[in-house]
Formats: sequence, C-alpha cells, structure tokens
Amino acid sequence: MKTLIAIVASSLLIASCAPKPTDCVMNKGSIARNITPIVSTQSPEGFEGLTVRSVAFVNNGTKPVKVTAIETSRIVVKGKKIWSFQPTSSGDRLDWAMPVGKRFSKRNYLGMNDSDYGGGIPMVCLWTPETNLSTGLAEPHLRLVSMPVRRRGNRAEACIRQDFEDPVILQVGDTLKAYDQFILTSSGDFFNPLRTFTQYMQATHGFEPPVSPEQAFEPVWCAWGYERTFTVYEVIGTLPKVVELGFKWVDVDDGYQVCEGDWEANDRIGPDGMRRMTDAIHEAGLLAKLWWAPMCADPGSSLAKNNPELLLVQKDGTHEDISWWDSWYLSPIHKGTMAYTLNLVDLFLQEWNFDGFKLDGQYLNLCAPDYNPTSDIAYPEEACERFPEFVKGVSERASRDKPGAVVQLCPCGCAINFFTLPYFNQAVASDPTSSAQIRMKRKAYAAMCPDLAYYADHVELSDGGLDFPSQVGVGGVIGTKFTWPKANPDATESGGSLLTEEKEALLRKWVPVYSEKMLSRGNYLNLYDFGFDFPEAHVIEKDGAMYYAFYAPEWNGEPIKLRGLTANREYTVTEYATDEKRNYSIDGNNPVIFPTFEGSYLIEVK
Repeated sequence: MKTLIAIVASSLLIASCAPKPTDCVMNKGSIARNITPIVSTQSPEGFEGLTVRSVAFVNNGTKPVKVTAIETSRIVVKGKKIWSFQPTSSGDRLDWAMPVGKRFSKRNYLGMNDSDYGGGIPMVCLWTPETNLSTGLAEPHLRLVSMPVRRRGNRAEACIRQDFEDPVILQVGDTLKAYDQFILTSSGDFFNPLRTFTQYMQATHGFEPPVSPEQAFEPVWCAWGYERTFTVYEVIGTLPKVVELGFKWVDVDDGYQVCEGDWEANDRIGPDGMRRMTDAIHEAGLLAKLWWAPMCADPGSSLAKNNPELLLVQKDGTHEDISWWDSWYLSPIHKGTMAYTLNLVDLFLQEWNFDGFKLDGQYLNLCAPDYNPTSDIAYPEEACERFPEFVKGVSERASRDKPGAVVQLCPCGCAINFFTLPYFNQAVASDPTSSAQIRMKRKAYAAMCPDLAYYADHVELSDGGLDFPSQVGVGGVIGTKFTWPKANPDATESGGSLLTEEKEALLRKWVPVYSEKMLSRGNYLNLYDFGFDFPEAHVIEKDGAMYYAFYAPEWNGEPIKLRGLTANREYTVTEYATDEKRNYSIDGNNPVIFPTFEGSYLIEVK
C-alpha cells in the first residue's frame, strides 16, 4: 500500500493570469502517478471574477492509496511586497490583514486552534497594487479545513487543505471529492473579494446579512470599568454622568452571576439587584444590555453537577476547556442546552427587563467535534457545522421576548465565524489589541454586512486608551468604560478606569461629534487599500457628504488625493473634529489636500 502525504489539486494562478487548473497528486512530497483529478468549474452570472470549482480524485492505479490530506485551489501572487487577509482565530489574536513577509507561513485552520479559539471566515486573499487573488470554500457550513499561506522568494501562495485525522483509503477505482471551493480575481485589498464572496453565499446558500435596529447605533457606556466586584450602587451612581455625557446604553458586565453556568444573581448583587439596575437605567432614559457568557459551565456549577449530559465530550472523553473562565463547553446543539439557554433569555429580558445582550467569549466562535452520545448527531463534526444554530436560537428568542433587542456577539479577538453573522445585530471590535485592529475590523464587517452596527469597543482598548478618532472616523459606535466618581477598589485595568479631567473633556468633545454625524449609519466606501495607500484611509458617505479619515503617526503636508469626488465641481472641506472647525475649498478636477497632522485627520467634504 502506498502512503500518500497529500493530494494537491492546484488551480494555479500567477499574477493576474486567468485560471488554468493544473491538478496533481503528491506522494511523499513528489508527484504521484495513477491519481486522476476531475475538475468542473462554474462562473456564476453576476459575480465577476468568481470561479466555483468542484474537485475530485480517482485512483486509476493498481493499488489502494492511503490519503492523509488533500490540497486544492492553489493561488500564487508575485511581488516584492504582498499583503494578505487571513481571518482565522487563535490565542495570539492576530490582525486579519497582514503583510506576507520573508519566510512567512501561517496554517489558518478553521477548526479549533486552541482549546477555545477557532472558526473564522472561509477565505484568504493575497494582493499587490496590480493583483488580487482569493481562494476559499463555497460550502453552506463551516468545514474543518486549513487555508495555509506561505512565502517562497518573490511569491506568496495559498490553498485549501483538508487533513484527515483517520486516513482515507482510496481503493482502486474509488473517487475522493473535496469540499466545494472558489477562486476569485478582484482588485484593491480584501474588501471587494470579501463582499463578492458574501453576496455569492447570499445568492446560493441563503446567507442573510443582518440589518441592525436603530438603537444598536447609540453610544455605549459599559460598567466593566468596575470589573467583577461591581455593586448595584456603583452602576446606579454613575448614571447621572452617563446621561450628562450623552451615552444611551448601559452595559452591565461580568460579575453579577453566581458562576458561569449558574446565572442567578449572587449575594453581592442581591435577589432584586438586577431589576433595580434596569429600573434605574430606564428611569434615566437609557437602555440596558447584559453581559452573558452562554454555553459554558464551571466544573463546580450546579449546572455541570446536575446536568453532566449537557457537556460537550471530546474524542478522548474529556470536556472541552474554556480557558478564560476555567469553564467547560456545553454541547451547542444538545436539545437540553438550548432549552436551558432559552429559559435564561426569558429571565434576562422579561423578568430582569434588559434590552439586549453582550454575548461574550472567544469560545462562542466554534467548538470541538462533539462525541457526547446524548447530543443526537450523525457525526462529531456536525456540532461544529451546526454551531451557529446556538447563536440563532438565542437571537430569535431575544427578538420574540423584546422586539428590537440588541444582540452583540463578541468573540474576544477571534476572526468571526462567518456563519454566525446572520444571527446577531451588533458586531464589535472584540478586544482589539490596537487602534489599527479597530479600523481594519470595521472595514471587514462593512464588506460582509453593510447594515450591521459596529461597536468599536471601549475606547480604553485603543492606542493610548483615548483614540476616539479611530472609533468615529471609520463609522464605529463609540464606547467607554469609565468609572465615576471613584474607582472600584478591586479594579485592576486602566488604573480603575477613573473618569479623569482629560478623558471627560474628550468625551464632551467626541460624543457630540459622534451623535451629530452618526457615521456608523453611513455607507462605507472602498476607495483606499490596506497596505499600499498612505496614509491609511477610510471613507463614509452619508447625507450627501463624504467623510474622510486618514491615519498615520505623523503627516507633514504631503499631498493626499480625495478619491470618489466628481470632476467639475467645487467642494468645501471642513475639519469637523478639530476644536476650531477650519474650512477650505478644493476643485473636483484636482481634489488634492496637503494636511499636517499627528495620528489622525478627519474631514467632511460637501
């Protein structure tokens, strides 16, 4: 019996060449004989540059072949400088858009990369100023494949790789089929191919981008500044300042519960504490959102002790860990898990009277294959493929209990599981590690779901903890977690997040700017490319005006062309984010400006 290390079906694209599939089989790192690739392609009408591919392999030899992996739809881009979009998840919480530097290699596995990190968007993109190529899956569900990207000299390569934990024995005459996939030629950075992919999924697999309710765009104050030992008194006592500064949402965060899995209020909050908070929030004219980490249970929780049949079981018989909370996964599609969860939705929205949820945790992106015999599934990986049904169940019950309820999904640094997108109505920067991540994630969500509210997370997570221009300029919903009039003595982050004079002055400036312009309700325009346009630029169109946001450590008067304007027209440029709103005129025939700034430059052009 031959040992097959990998089967490679490469639709090899170099630079901007048209697709010319050159499918082959690798055996111990070399070309294998007697394996015939069968490839069929489609170019769906209305999706320019998209080639959908079906790839299968037939053993035409005289001996069985042991298959451990297949690789398909390889793309190759040449260039000295190449950028990429690699939206998968691990505990490293990497950027989704990154340069493909010397000796670069990244696996991009869509399954679990750490105990509670997995999932992502099933495509990768490579681009230069002249070339844009993407490859990915055209499947109705997430599949446990890799999308490896690596650099070889002046070339970057990507493909779809499917590894078989239990090798497949391809008998003589047998056929092995890969998952449906695509190759896409486009232009610019990741925005155009990501939108084309999303629209194709909408047309062929019923994917429905969400549309957010109006209240999802309102600015947010989060009580997380008081951290896990917050008190009812602290939250209610901060409400006057929240109202004074112009915020509309109050997010009650982690720390009210007995433990993960046992979600009744703890002794510090008291039996009536949650309702007292929501009553006070509503009396102040505000909306209340509840932090919640569903689908998990601490080992010592009553839920885990009394209902062990709900816990996800891995292949080795252990439970899957959720590292951040030292908890275990519940089986996401177990009927008992869903019944228990929906009862909690009713408690939170009806009895406690919250107006929405902040569903939090990187583990809410994906789970491991489930070997729990009571989960009633045909094969363990079905739990991964059907994982979004859990989010769907929560969202639908929330909408039934309280029409217009905001459901935010925060996968804590993960690239979002694409297939959960239809089931929440507020995205989030999700614990960004930099302001650049806040801006990049906004562009990605705008490509996939143009009508989805994007919460830019606490401003304290931005560069310097005060980068309001990165929240406002890209069309994010502004947010903060300040404490007032004093910090919780047990709080450890951001110096207790106390509202200093400096931060209050900035909030008094930026919350009105956000609320007046509401760029989060505008149309994101893809006019500048990541990696190759400097300074970094984002454009929002709203109410007949164009809003440009430029970002650089410093810019010393070098020319910047304002793209997207009409020739033979005069425009007024307003520096709307400065203390003194300076105006000047430009000509649409030569729309060039020469600003000097540090960090950011935000303008309105009419």
